[in-house]
Amino acid sequence: MPAGRVPALTGGAGIALRSRVGGETRRASGVRGGGTRVPSASRGPKGPRGPRRLYEQARRAWDRPLTAYYLILGSSLLITVLGLVMVYSASMIQALEYSLPASYFFQKQFVAAIIGTVLLLVASRMPVKLHRALAYPLLMVTVFLMVLVQVPGIGHAVNGNQNWIYLGGPFQLQPSEFGKLALILWGADLLARKQDRRLLTQWKHLLVPLVPVAFLLLGLIMLGGDMGTAIILTAILFGLLWLAGAPTRLFGGVLCIAGFGGLMLIRTSENRMSRLECIGAIDLGPEGECWQAVHGIYALASGGWFGSGLGASVEKWGQLPEPHTDFIFAIAGEELGLAGTLSVLALFAALGYAGIRVAGRTEDPFVRYAAGGVTTWITAQAMVNIGAVLGLLPIAGVPLPLFSYGGSALLPTMFAVGLLIAFAREEPAAKAALAVRRPGVRWKSMRRRVKKRPSGER
Repeated sequence: MPAGRVPALTGGAGIALRSRVGGETRRASGVRGGGTRVPSASRGPKGPRGPRRLYEQARRAWDRPLTAYYLILGSSLLITVLGLVMVYSASMIQALEYSLPASYFFQKQFVAAIIGTVLLLVASRMPVKLHRALAYPLLMVTVFLMVLVQVPGIGHAVNGNQNWIYLGGPFQLQPSEFGKLALILWGADLLARKQDRRLLTQWKHLLVPLVPVAFLLLGLIMLGGDMGTAIILTAILFGLLWLAGAPTRLFGGVLCIAGFGGLMLIRTSENRMSRLECIGAIDLGPEGECWQAVHGIYALASGGWFGSGLGASVEKWGQLPEPHTDFIFAIAGEELGLAGTLSVLALFAALGYAGIRVAGRTEDPFVRYAAGGVTTWITAQAMVNIGAVLGLLPIAGVPLPLFSYGGSALLPTMFAVGLLIAFAREEPAAKAALAVRRPGVRWKSMRRRVKKRPSGER
């Protein structure tokens, strides 16, 4: 064979053969007898390109077992951290008006966030059986504290609502915030046990004793005049009934009764009627009854696309009441602009989606009811708060979950987020994925036995 020549391969048409002799690169002709050129061999089916490929990659990433776990953990922590920043910015002026250090409210919220983080971690590591065991003790302790609130000398009123217990010094407790968590855990355990016995097909087992106990909590809350917390507790009750598969007629009947009762409570209170009349208001009113609603819109409108910058809000200088609690979203819109408010909405949407995903993929009835109840709680309260700031709903006086100032609201909410994280970890696929990511398991799964070479061999 002449030097520099490479024999042609007839079995694989179009295969490139290179020879460095003479600096030439030769390609096998891939020509069969008769001189007819055969097309190059196909390289197999090609995947989608461009936007289609990006969509497929995003869909596969979205369907991974740990997606809900990371969404709950990441969105809740981001909301909490951003809330701490906004609490510091929104509360500085009010703290100085009370002759307190500028960071007074931030320090209290930071301590509550640290305690809440511990509660979140504990709840995320607790087994489901222990969560169910806490249901009845938590409900009884919460009812006892809510009764103590109405005892003269023990309960204290704030902004016209008597729903606080002072613990000494600057610390105080609002038991009704823990009533939301208690109703979810107890209601989920009750409905799960009845489902195991196939009793939920009977309307009396579906309503009793869930609805009477919920009405007991609502009555204790309304004795203190806290209409906002009562609305959220009602939303949790309807969420549990919906998850339990309540018939439409039964669900609609309970909804009509609750709506009629709420309407009567609103009409019998001048303060609540004025809040209802301020929906969509652009004028302060003859006596300034819509002052808070209108200045909330002013704060959002002056923020523009990217806001005036952290700490540069004008409305927090005594114009907007409760800038660090009920209307902190308005200050966020003024300082962070539309981009900041949309980011907050996206984080809450991600948290709500992840909670629905956990509730929909589990086979444990308790996990489904508890995850659905927590998701209903957080999303409904966020909608009520943000809707009031936007002028779409009456001002209910409820904080923005994980974002507004208030330790009594932050602690049970972070524990509830820990519940969602624990439930997301308990999914079979997520549990297997987390087990693979442990260092020891990963090392054992990827280790290969290699025959030891002699010392002189390279």
